[in-house]
Amino acid sequence: MTRHIDLRSDTLTQPTPAMREAMAMAVVGDDGYGEDPTVTRLEETFATLVGKESALFVPSGVMANQIAVRVLTRPGDVVIAGANQHLVSFEMGASARNSSVQFALVDDSAGQLRVDDVLDIIDAENDHQAHVAMVAVENTHMFWGGTPWDVGRLSLLARAVGERPIHLDGARLFNAAVATGESLRDLAAPATTLMACLSKGLCAPVGSLFAGPASLVHAARVERKRLGGAMRQAGILAAAGLVALETMVQRLEEDHVRARALAEMFALAFPESGYDPSSCRTNVVSFVHPQARQIVYELTERGIWGQTVAPRRVRFVTHAGVTDDDLEFANGVLESFMSLR
Repeated sequence: MTRHIDLRSDTLTQPTPAMREAMAMAVVGDDGYGEDPTVTRLEETFATLVGKESALFVPSGVMANQIAVRVLTRPGDVVIAGANQHLVSFEMGASARNSSVQFALVDDSAGQLRVDDVLDIIDAENDHQAHVAMVAVENTHMFWGGTPWDVGRLSLLARAVGERPIHLDGARLFNAAVATGESLRDLAAPATTLMACLSKGLCAPVGSLFAGPASLVHAARVERKRLGGAMRQAGILAAAGLVALETMVQRLEEDHVRARALAEMFALAFPESGYDPSSCRTNVVSFVHPQARQIVYELTERGIWGQTVAPRRVRFVTHAGVTDDDLEFANGVLESFMSLR
């Protein structure tokens, strides 16, 4: 079969013609010296959007998360996080390697953290347990099907932990904003620091942004250098990021609509999974199945490319490269697949 629909990730998006033009015409300087005007404009634009004092352009979301850990913790500290968050499970143990911290993991199966679980770990400091330096949250929560946080619950968590910083892994924060109708500023307000990716649903080729208080962003700039992330004429990349922020956010709703349609198809094709398609609120279709790897293999052979994120959990992600015609193709594949079972 030659035709396929690639649903492995929204990192597969391609820069738009407007991005390519902006990249070709970008005014650049040496960002290592803070002299690239296009990078500066991108950072200032993002900081304003999320209501933070300052922002920093970095090569990847993983680097942004790792920088957050480095500026908010000391070696030996505890980071509270959901058991299936990207920071914990999908960054190759980077937090332990880079910052010598340890995780205290709580249940995040609803895509959010329960305040009482977090407070119990903080309270354990009174029992000679290690210092909790930060709490990490993820919005949307990729592992649990792109679930967006309820901003009221996140605000409640922020009030409960007091002065302890919260870092928001907002790799798909723009998807959360579109899905919930909340502003980026409101979604970011409970967090001390946050990051968001430009290279997923927004289609920019490279880059993420870290934001927070100016003092922490200044420290983050040092950590970016230490991690090898300082870039030179990076305005070529930042120019695409500016186009992404200006033109690509609202179209994420199209990805959400198509993901819900796919969720309905998968729920019908695999009723034994118990997958509820109404749980698909953004662009990630994800469900548990005892033969997850076999499903991915067989569907890939038939032209629907996905992946597993755990031994028994599959994931399919919509993005700008997926069309309604692709959905019709996927539906046909799934219908023929069901007839063979």
